[in-house]
Amino acid sequence: MFEKQIGIDLGTVNVLVYVRGKGVVLNEPSVVAISQVDNRILAIGNEARAMLGRTPDTIEVARPMRNGVIADYVVTEAMLRYFIGKVCNHFERRPEIMISVPVGVTSVESRAVRDAAIQAGARIAHLIPEPLAAALGANMPIGTPTGNMIVNIGGGASEAAVISMYGIVVSNSVRVAGEKLDDAIAAYIRRKYNLMIGESTAEQIKIEIGSAIPLDEEMRLEVRGRDQVAGLPRTITITSTEVSDALSEPLGVIAATVRTVLEKTPPELSSDIIDRGMVIVGGGALLRNIDRFFTRETGVPCHVAEKPMLCTALGAGRGLEYLPLIRRAVEST
Repeated sequence: MFEKQIGIDLGTVNVLVYVRGKGVVLNEPSVVAISQVDNRILAIGNEARAMLGRTPDTIEVARPMRNGVIADYVVTEAMLRYFIGKVCNHFERRPEIMISVPVGVTSVESRAVRDAAIQAGARIAHLIPEPLAAALGANMPIGTPTGNMIVNIGGGASEAAVISMYGIVVSNSVRVAGEKLDDAIAAYIRRKYNLMIGESTAEQIKIEIGSAIPLDEEMRLEVRGRDQVAGLPRTITITSTEVSDALSEPLGVIAATVRTVLEKTPPELSSDIIDRGMVIVGGGALLRNIDRFFTRETGVPCHVAEKPMLCTALGAGRGLEYLPLIRRAVEST
């Protein structure tokens, strides 16, 4: 009764924490700054992200999550402990936690996430597949015997799944998502303008003028970076059409993953999906015209969920309320 129930979207780029009764109370980058001198953690979250690409050799700024799974166990545990500590005080009982994990993670990867959560202060840790959590968070009627299709474009991986009766019928994932979109923009500018830019700048370009298909009214943005030839700082102006060109290849890979799921979907559920359309969630859903892009590529109507970035965290928290119903799809300790 007095125990906190927490849902965590443990993403490659961001960690979101949902507390039952309060909603999503924390949204911070999954970035950690570590001293190379004594291996001490110097900063976590927003503070560490501000250091990306701006530190001396004695400080390493790292993402302990890669493609939605743990790349550095010790640092992930410290990061989880920090975020759980921010939403729970020491006088409360240890919380019950549900963490979202990508579909198809190995048992070793699952155990690593669960163990990290227990070590970081959870009394019980449950794992829920990300598409199921995202569908719960997007208020899709997944408890009915109808086909519900969700596309989750996160930071490290993109997943597409068809869900019915609280279970995943068909799913597919690809390790192309927000980070790869940023890389594609940086590579395009390097190739076309001989200009080196950092990942924060690439992300800013994506957010400010990025679009999945060219815009009717072209947007422009000034970009600063280092000239590859002269080695000196330089400023260029880039257009939204150029950014759409840069994003076409990684978005094509995500669209192919969605088509693969549609091809494997049973006919009865396919007819439901054509009627209802698919729902897009995750940070990638905020890219302009992403819904029009998927409709064009698949022929299926697409909608962006309300508050797409929060869906997985909301669903992980709500999953604790639906635990008896979704028990088949959830791993517990």
